[in-house]
Amino acid sequence: MTLAVASNPHTSTSHSMVAFEGVTKQFGGRDGQSTFTALDGVDLTVPKGAITGIIGRSGAGKSTLIRLVNGLELPSTGKVLVDDVDVAGLSDAGLRTLRRSIGMIFQHFNLLASRTVYDNIALPLEIAGLDRAAIKARVAPLMDLVGLGDKAGRYPAELSGGQKQRVGIARALATEPKLLLSDEATSALDPETTQSILDLLKTINRDLDLTVLLITHEMEVVKAIASHVAVIDKGRIVENGRTFDVFTQPQHATTQAMLAGLTGSKLPIWITSRLHDSQQGAERVYVRLIFFGATSEQPLVSGLINELGVEVNILAGTIDEIAGEPYGALVVSYPATADILARAEQFFARTGLKTEVLGYGA
Repeated sequence: MTLAVASNPHTSTSHSMVAFEGVTKQFGGRDGQSTFTALDGVDLTVPKGAITGIIGRSGAGKSTLIRLVNGLELPSTGKVLVDDVDVAGLSDAGLRTLRRSIGMIFQHFNLLASRTVYDNIALPLEIAGLDRAAIKARVAPLMDLVGLGDKAGRYPAELSGGQKQRVGIARALATEPKLLLSDEATSALDPETTQSILDLLKTINRDLDLTVLLITHEMEVVKAIASHVAVIDKGRIVENGRTFDVFTQPQHATTQAMLAGLTGSKLPIWITSRLHDSQQGAERVYVRLIFFGATSEQPLVSGLINELGVEVNILAGTIDEIAGEPYGALVVSYPATADILARAEQFFARTGLKTEVLGYGA
């Protein structure tokens, strides 16, 4: 059997799989009068066929956001559209149909201990009323896809955490969804297992053309696989866009704080302790050079040294990849004389090298 993604021929011109339009979600207080606003005026689009990450601290509103997508919660105001369908406007039957088109994987796997790997994956198909032959035709290739073809008769207690999550992923794919929701799906896994699960999600996204919306507080997860990202803070989307753009040029303080150290933005204390904001009387300027796109493959550091004709000290640096694109950052220092500062600015403007003055010091 060939695995396929469910599609809707009437919405093929749409470029978004999920759209939040002015969404607010409030919960009533214990006294029946006071309310808590979990989401506050959210506008967000999840592109079709992409992996989009929603990142935020605990309590920011991430889980509420994802529960609105499959109708487990309904918005207090605004609309949640899934493939152009207003979730809140669906009947009970329509909601059941929608949920079959949305797969869900969880942090703690949610497997049934009394059922084998095969039977856990088959469960949503049994609920949907498929016969045994149809279920087998669907489950067998899914077990191969997630690397569990030899584990059909095993029980969850016999599996590792990574294997349990693979069962959860296969079960989520059983109904041939067009959208996969991941709620902190790697938070309970060790780093090596996390990477294997992320690789699997990338494969599923690519081979099945499946839209993935993942909720996480782990910046490394988003950096590794998400093409798009939205940052949520206190119920508001404070920043969103291409992962590479947001991670390399974060604008909001929440994003900057969460990214500290991930993309070379956090400086060693021995550097920060000697920095101040005033150029007056300073011997050296401390600058972060950021390399990506065309500048990532050019010998710009040696070019800077030749341009300035002075010693340029390299103090810290990182080379990385963000959403499949190369990225590098170096912290350098050089003399803070007016002539050298002017020549450096001309060099940066001419080469397109992005820079950030971190401060001045001895």
